[in-house]
Amino acid sequence: MNTVFFFRLFRNFTFFMVILAGLQARAEPMHGISMYGTPALPPDFVSLPYARPEAPKGGSITLGNTGGFNSLNPYVHKGTAPWQLRFFTHEALMGRSWDEPFTLYGVLAESVEVPEDRSWVEFTLREGAQFSDGSPVTVEDVVFSYDLLGTQGHPRYHSLQSQIEDITQTGPRSLRITFNTDNRELALLAGLRPILSKAQWEGRDFANAPLADIPLGTGPYVISDFEAGRFVQLTRNPDYWGADIPFRRGTHNIDRIKLDFYGDASVMFEAFKAGDISAVREFNAEKWATQYDFPAVARGDIVKSEIPHGKPSGMTGFVMNTRTPPFDDWRVREAMILAFNFEFINDTLTGSSQPRITSYFSNSELAFVPGPATGKVADLLSPFADDLLPGTLEGYVLPQSDGSERNRRGIRRALALLNDAGWTVKEGVMRNAAGDPLAFTILLTQGSSENKAITDLYVSALRRLGVDVSVETTDNAQYIQRTNAFDFDMTPYRRALSLSPGNEQRFYWGSASADQEGSRNLMGARSPVIDAMIDAMLDARTQEDFVAAVRALDRALTAGRYVIPFWQYTIGRIAHDARLHFPDQLPIYGDGPNFMPQVWWFEDD
Repeated sequence: MNTVFFFRLFRNFTFFMVILAGLQARAEPMHGISMYGTPALPPDFVSLPYARPEAPKGGSITLGNTGGFNSLNPYVHKGTAPWQLRFFTHEALMGRSWDEPFTLYGVLAESVEVPEDRSWVEFTLREGAQFSDGSPVTVEDVVFSYDLLGTQGHPRYHSLQSQIEDITQTGPRSLRITFNTDNRELALLAGLRPILSKAQWEGRDFANAPLADIPLGTGPYVISDFEAGRFVQLTRNPDYWGADIPFRRGTHNIDRIKLDFYGDASVMFEAFKAGDISAVREFNAEKWATQYDFPAVARGDIVKSEIPHGKPSGMTGFVMNTRTPPFDDWRVREAMILAFNFEFINDTLTGSSQPRITSYFSNSELAFVPGPATGKVADLLSPFADDLLPGTLEGYVLPQSDGSERNRRGIRRALALLNDAGWTVKEGVMRNAAGDPLAFTILLTQGSSENKAITDLYVSALRRLGVDVSVETTDNAQYIQRTNAFDFDMTPYRRALSLSPGNEQRFYWGSASADQEGSRNLMGARSPVIDAMIDAMLDARTQEDFVAAVRALDRALTAGRYVIPFWQYTIGRIAHDARLHFPDQLPIYGDGPNFMPQVWWFEDD
């Protein structure tokens, strides 16, 4: 064998290996996508595990909302839309399984492809996917929707837009989105954007469309009637294109869902007792135990169902606006937490039946472990040691009172912290060195009876401390407008969190969102530590690194003292018409709009 033969053999071998490497690097079309590993359900799955594929269709229900609405477009910043619309009227390319963290399955898209580095994602649309007017969903609609939402849509959609390098059509029903950021979650986020009609919105002012301009949807329900501020009627589309795809089989079984609006929660509860509402979610365990004994319950017309879950507690409480004094000082915020006599308030309002939220991710494996930070969590936080607030590395524990109304120990500790921060009591009023009083307002919405009860108990303690606190109540529309503009001092706050936190964390408490009007960063957190922990979470390549980063983030948020935590909701409580039924198998996320009414059905026994 001569030299020329060996050269040709080597050249051919090298060429073969290049082709093989290219084939191995190519992505494969999949029916679903997961952040880590592969989806749990096989390509030929029949339905989601918590749905009943053979559930009967039919029936009508009425659900109650407090407040009102002045928009039927849930995808823009302007106006107040019924929160349920995003779950009923529009589909995305993919949908989240509430039995698996970080896993999506195809809805409008029949398949998804990603390379190992997740630098791009390619979707292939299902043949036959349609808008509710019968027009087909096209690649042009998808590309248009990403641009429209990323520029004129609600601020929650803008972050993804800034991380997209380009979107190109790769086939009659396929498109590829290439990212300019190394962020593995972007492929999943891209699949969750609602798809809008290019024909409806091209050349129009989407962000300021009037109430009557309802976005054309691709979902199971259409808005068939409404009266501004009073009700919205949703009707199941008999020609819904996706009724038999695996992800939707056994879901959206109820023919008509009416959303009625009430001035406050007390009036809504009376409407439920009278049979005008089909189901209510109850968040107060004491009320659940003592006030659901009315005749309809005794007759068996109303059933009380409890739905356990394994998701994080999230954060519920009074959030403090740190953009301006006095809450820009962590010592003042800690004093406010000390003055909040949780044990007494919890006993008074819930009979001490609900445990307190101890951190943002409590009740899950993502919660920080009590005590000093160790291992990878300590490694992540230690470089910021000089900038960390007390308790971040050592471990932060919420104060506990003896349960008495006076809370003397908590008030003494609060006074000491306020003194350290330059505030002293002079003639019964807490003042700083310039003589200015420590004064702020708690902003509430009309009809929020539970928050009003909590506020009344808290205000009395603050006034004993010498704080000049007032309470302001406004209607729902004004409240949303003011909180979107961060025009408040302290206000009730609820941030639900999942087992798969990701890019949305930047919108919740990243520095870049602190002054972004409409962002979820109500507290105004601007912390390099929080930003770095979010980055570490998004950069994680293993479940172990991901959990460590979230636990470190949990420490930084909790020790930031941004929120005065209330009690957590360890189970969902739903009182409902006995003709409403749900499957025996429950999702790990428990209750939510993707459970009730999505997988429920209406049937006379």
